[in-house]
Amino acid sequence: MSSATRFSADIRNGSFDEELAAVYETELDDQRNRLADLVETFARHFEGDHLMLFSAPGRTELGGNHTDHNGGRVLAAGVTLDTVAVVTPRPHRIVRMVSEGFGGIIEVDLSSTDPEASEQGAPASLIRGVAAFLESSGYVLGGFDAAVSSRVEPGSGLSSSASFEVLIATIVSFLYNDGHLTPVQIAQAGRHAENHFFGKPSGLMDQIACAAGGVVAIDFEDDTNPLVERMKVSFQNEGYQLFAVHTGESHVDLTDDYASVVTEMHSVASALGVERLREISYERFRAKLPELRGRVDDRALLRAVHFFWENARVPRQGRMLKDGDLHGFLAEVRESGSSSWRLLQNCYPPSASAHQGIALALTLSEEFLSRPDLFPHPPRTEGATRVHGGGFAGTVQTYVPVARASAYRTAMSEVFGERSITPLSLRDVGACMLARYRPSG
Repeated sequence: MSSATRFSADIRNGSFDEELAAVYETELDDQRNRLADLVETFARHFEGDHLMLFSAPGRTELGGNHTDHNGGRVLAAGVTLDTVAVVTPRPHRIVRMVSEGFGGIIEVDLSSTDPEASEQGAPASLIRGVAAFLESSGYVLGGFDAAVSSRVEPGSGLSSSASFEVLIATIVSFLYNDGHLTPVQIAQAGRHAENHFFGKPSGLMDQIACAAGGVVAIDFEDDTNPLVERMKVSFQNEGYQLFAVHTGESHVDLTDDYASVVTEMHSVASALGVERLREISYERFRAKLPELRGRVDDRALLRAVHFFWENARVPRQGRMLKDGDLHGFLAEVRESGSSSWRLLQNCYPPSASAHQGIALALTLSEEFLSRPDLFPHPPRTEGATRVHGGGFAGTVQTYVPVARASAYRTAMSEVFGERSITPLSLRDVGACMLARYRPSG
């Protein structure tokens, strides 16, 4: 009997339940079957005696919409939806990987860690980019075979790319570096791969949230060494279900819209003689506002106002979560959503204004949470909704009272489709090795 067959059987019979429960907490039957199936997929393509299971969560953004790239503060969290891999080391610096989404086995030769133009925008570029960063940082590289499966669906707004990047860095950390990479180092490897190999501009929030797990308050004032504070939070315990609603709009061809946010905020900073908005006070910005008009676009000024207001909001939200003040936190979420819509203006792409799925989802969510026949007098709103992540297309995030969660799911599914709405639970464990199989003797 092969190692993979034994590993799969041990997972199914509960031999690794303690390890799985530490990460997944509930629904162990589902996770046992999922992971055992993945081991069997591995066995159909590869061989290996020493097998390891790795997991990297997706992430949800709780506060700090488009602040990280200007040295700001964010609030994010890992979620229970994750990307997993069954892995065995290889003697040479070649990575072979199979996944349903790849359409076969992809192979990346890490004897070169320079960008390959033919890989840009593909998973291979992320593997090579992570490896390049780790090698340049003095870490040991090596090859491996892997079967990968993900419940962080592309376009879900839960950062499937960051989950995958963090998974790769975590694998290299444990296989060849004794698991010594910190969550920030793993996150930096992922961002390097995404920015310089995959070809997508991004900050560091997504990768840190996936690597660290839990709710994380991140301060990017020092981008090379961001401050990360973890806290354990459960919205369900406070009576709310968190949802991500995918509106069906595609992120394809929106890179310029995302980049415009960064470019315009930087244009304001540059006009004030600094590199990032975090380097100046809001008071200085307001004092200079009359002379800024005409030098930079009005939309850039509005986006700068969003940055300052949102950056000040994040610490308040963090304190409220630590103090258990969920009603105060949700009031801040509503203000954050309003700021993103009015000031940041990332609820629909200006180049395709006919496609306003996010704006429609926000409107319907606000209507659901504010119906006067259900909540007639203050507070009329119980819960909160906001654009989630980069915006322009994709998802909104909504906090719904548990008692009305099923009704909300039905209401949104009727408009956006059965698969459009995803209930989210926060995960306290970041990227990790789930289990290891070594043959006896």
